Amino acid sequence: MAVSSIVILVLTALVGLATVVSFIHVPHGAVRVFSFPRLQICVLAVVLLVAVLFAFPDGPLDSILVVVLISSIVAQGFAIVQFTPLRRKQSANWEGDPNGPETVSILSFNVKESNRDFAKALATTRDCDPDIALFMETDQRWVEALEPLRENYPHVVSHPLANAYGMILFSRLELVDPEVKYLVMDEIPSIIATVKLKDGRPFRLYCVHPEPPVPAVDSLGRDAELVVVARLVEKDRMPCLVIGDLNDVAWSATTRMFQRLSRLLDPRVGRGFYNTFDARYPFMRWPLDHLFHDRRFQLVEMARLHFAGSDHFPMYFKLALGKYEEGEVEMPDEADRDDRQEAREIEEGGRKLQRDPIGTDWES
Repeated sequence: MAVSSIVILVLTALVGLATVVSFIHVPHGAVRVFSFPRLQICVLAVVLLVAVLFAFPDGPLDSILVVVLISSIVAQGFAIVQFTPLRRKQSANWEGDPNGPETVSILSFNVKESNRDFAKALATTRDCDPDIALFMETDQRWVEALEPLRENYPHVVSHPLANAYGMILFSRLELVDPEVKYLVMDEIPSIIATVKLKDGRPFRLYCVHPEPPVPAVDSLGRDAELVVVARLVEKDRMPCLVIGDLNDVAWSATTRMFQRLSRLLDPRVGRGFYNTFDARYPFMRWPLDHLFHDRRFQLVEMARLHFAGSDHFPMYFKLALGKYEEGEVEMPDEADRDDRQEAREIEEGGRKLQRDPIGTDWES
């Protein structure tokens, strides 16, 4: 067998294995990471399918490879097709004044702690001029560098850390009773605040940045934080927004369960991938930076902004708090008994963790 044929055979086996593993519900990074590159695996499977048709004569092996590749393409494609125009938009478009008093614009930016291109972060913020700006992975040097923003943002929640989990929240809208909370792990904070729109109506803002999944470690810290936030939102009577680097792709089983528990909407559905990480490598990108919103919000605008020095692209969102009408949006399915049982197990596992957060030494 020619070397090229062996390469095709090995790659096809890896594509099939990666596809199967990506659908296994095990809270470990060695499994969870395979749900990230679905688009890349799908594209590779298409390329391999063409190669198989040319490299192998008709026969049993050819048929097996074709079945494996077509099955992988269908499985991966089914998981990501919802983020294409082939799917109905989950978030309704706002039809009113895009700058009205019921609107709020948000910048969400993981700056990468070791990144010292402070000028680009400041310029990006000033260019898009959001009402609210969330910066993640902020240490004390980032706090000092972003200090000029206080001139236009009187409400600030600053919680710098040197472990790549620091956060700073700037807002020109009033923040009521903002809190920094450690929802699951002692060294990973979240910010929760009530925000008053220009028209006086309040909504709840949850700013989160859980652990990333890595092959050698469990993913319970991240999964449990998403479950805890979903349950807080589920019980919250106010309209809610959840923003941040969730370290999970929009199509993963964990994120879909988060939506079923919280009943929050994803504006990406029906619109596009908006891949934000890794900003440095065009062919290895996936959507990690998210905004999920209550059905009472409608989308005014959403954009992935230009490269600003980090390994993440900044994301810009603008929404309006309107009124929900039945049938206006396609709601996520409701959580069933299996979802709630799995959520309980994940939350219990997360609270029992006795290790340092993943990635605390990456930026040193």
